[in-house]
Amino acid sequence: MVTGLELAVLAVAVLFLLVGIRVLQALRPFIVNAVVGLLVFLVAGWFGFPVEVNWLTVLVVAIGGLPAAVLVVLLSTFGLAFVPALVDLAAPFL
Repeated sequence: MVTGLELAVLAVAVLFLLVGIRVLQALRPFIVNAVVGLLVFLVAGWFGFPVEVNWLTVLVVAIGGLPAAVLVVLLSTFGLAFVPALVDLAAPFL
């Protein structure tokens, strides 16, 4: 026999599922932009234009899309922003 508590838990679960689906639909363009931007960074790295990939670059590309990815690559190429840091692994041992 189904109790009132079980029905309430089921209703809350369905509500969370519906809200989650709406949120993912709203975020889909940003997710697609971020993935396309990361692909642009990967291709730029293959051609010798490395870009620092961190939360800020992904956020800029997620909001700005492909033009923002190209701008980030250009800024990194000219050394103005998003330049990868050179890490000296021997420094702690000197």
